[in-house]
Amino acid sequence: MYGNKGVGASAVVLGAALLMTGCSSSDDKGSGDAGAGITQQPKGADPFWVNPDGTAARQVVALEKDGKKAEADHIRRIAEQPVAEWISPENPEEQARGFTEGAEAADRTALLVLYNIPHRDCDQYSRGGAADGDAYRDFVDGVAKGIGDRAATVILEPDAVLHLVDGCTPDEFHEERYDLLKGAIAQLKGLKNTKVYLDAGNAGWGEPDQIHEPLKRAGIDQADGFSVNVSNYYSTDDSIAYGKRLSAKIGDKHFVIDTSRNGNGPYTDGNPDERWCNPPGRALGETPTTKTADPLVDAYLWVKRPGESDGECKGGPKAGDWWPQYALKLAQG
Repeated sequence: MYGNKGVGASAVVLGAALLMTGCSSSDDKGSGDAGAGITQQPKGADPFWVNPDGTAARQVVALEKDGKKAEADHIRRIAEQPVAEWISPENPEEQARGFTEGAEAADRTALLVLYNIPHRDCDQYSRGGAADGDAYRDFVDGVAKGIGDRAATVILEPDAVLHLVDGCTPDEFHEERYDLLKGAIAQLKGLKNTKVYLDAGNAGWGEPDQIHEPLKRAGIDQADGFSVNVSNYYSTDDSIAYGKRLSAKIGDKHFVIDTSRNGNGPYTDGNPDERWCNPPGRALGETPTTKTADPLVDAYLWVKRPGESDGECKGGPKAGDWWPQYALKLAQG
């Protein structure tokens, strides 16, 4: 359902480049390779790292070069906000090290997503994942080694628990998945400066009564909390209401909300089964911040990277690929 764009060994180069390009101060411009003059957001409200060499930043440079200043200004609205880095299966240790080194150089926290659980996405646009349980454990081990003692916040496996509940993932894989999620939480929480939020669906899929016990089986007690609305479009108010109902059933756990594309709420037309996939008329939501409307909400985050496709629907490219036209429409709102 989500899609991710792998960066491979280039993350190591990225980390080294950021250390050399004046990104060590919160007031400095991180030039990276993009040359878009991207700056970090004020740490007090938004402690997460803005990658100065992200896809949106590169799009800004290309548009400015073509003399399309108005469009460049719109895309800059995306480029100047911290968005999550989705760790791909290739060289996860190098990726995690590169991103966390870049964030550390800017005195910020890296926001990472792990999305590689075996039998991922139930044969939808982002199907795949690790070949088996051992491969997944190696993947998590690589990520943990790459993070080390540097600051990171990890969103763990969007939809993994949800698909155990909605009948999407076959029964024979359930016990293994619970074990893998619990193990991943334990390993990542064993790191010095890492927070972990296990994904818990969204306000539109069902009721908290359906998922609170599975979350407990997956190790939510050991995590810092859970995430809601990842890659979806439900309003922040609806997401807070859903999260608070769920939190009450799992020990008042805190949660984070993906607000990357929920500015106009969910799409209500077309095929109900694909309303989530590249819906038209959507907009960017609240910018990332730890200053939220409720004490149980630790942060509004841009987990799904605005401008990246949900999948090959409504004219979009494959899941995780940058789609310039869609990015522009989101930014124009």
